[in-house]
Amino acid sequence: MKKGLAKQWRTELHDLLRGASGGFLFGVPLLYTMEVWWIGSSVGPVRMLLALVLTFAIIFFLNQTAGFRRDSAVHTTDALIDSVEAIAIGIVCAGFILILLQEITLQTPLHEALGKLIYEGMPFSLGVALANQFLRGDEGRFDQQSNSSRSKQLSATLSDISATLIGATIIAFNIAPTDEIPMLAAAVSGLSLLSMMIASLLISYCIVFASGFTNYQQRQQQRGIFQRPLSETIASYLVSLIAAMVMLLFFQKLEFGDPWQVWLNYSILLGLPATVGGAAGRLAI
Repeated sequence: MKKGLAKQWRTELHDLLRGASGGFLFGVPLLYTMEVWWIGSSVGPVRMLLALVLTFAIIFFLNQTAGFRRDSAVHTTDALIDSVEAIAIGIVCAGFILILLQEITLQTPLHEALGKLIYEGMPFSLGVALANQFLRGDEGRFDQQSNSSRSKQLSATLSDISATLIGATIIAFNIAPTDEIPMLAAAVSGLSLLSMMIASLLISYCIVFASGFTNYQQRQQQRGIFQRPLSETIASYLVSLIAAMVMLLFFQKLEFGDPWQVWLNYSILLGLPATVGGAAGRLAI
């Protein structure tokens, strides 16, 4: 009985991790859009309710097809429950990042915080619902081929670095030239930046190794130079930070004469979406 209950809880946790990871993949870019912050700050209760109803309707129709759980047989009641859970997961994930970015603080008025949570939580919630439909992993058996030779290890490691750079660039390239990064950097504290680094590592690890997307079982068996889960996550984060720094230089948001603190702050802030993009890139290979 206890084993069955423990397995049920593990399955539920796995489903939640997969849903949250899908939310981050689809929702992070919009979190760095000041126009959405402003709209969320000024929107009225009626529009908030309409946004929730519209999001719920879209997610419900998606969940009628599959849902973000592994069970393919979805009944209407299950779709309703999954839709509510998807919105809840999306709002919690969006709120977590908004707090890290200090767009929501203890001084933020309640109506403003609710507006930001609902409007920023919409793409997160859609990502939760889409997680199973587009990124569900293959739970069948796979061939475990030897990765022991140095040439194969080097090739696999270079492939991961390339995929990380491509994914990081695709996601962060649209954010780097905007004024959001300097604006956020002016407000965040050292503790927030440290928390953002930890969050970036955790999100990256969950997307690639804990969510059950695509070829995650094969990735857990890889033994390249940096291809154990922990070392790969750290190495990919460093690659994403370098990519973020280069993009900020390219768009002249950073100059060589700027203080090192500015370089660090800007790179860590842009490093979060870059890391999510890098994780998505590694999923694709």
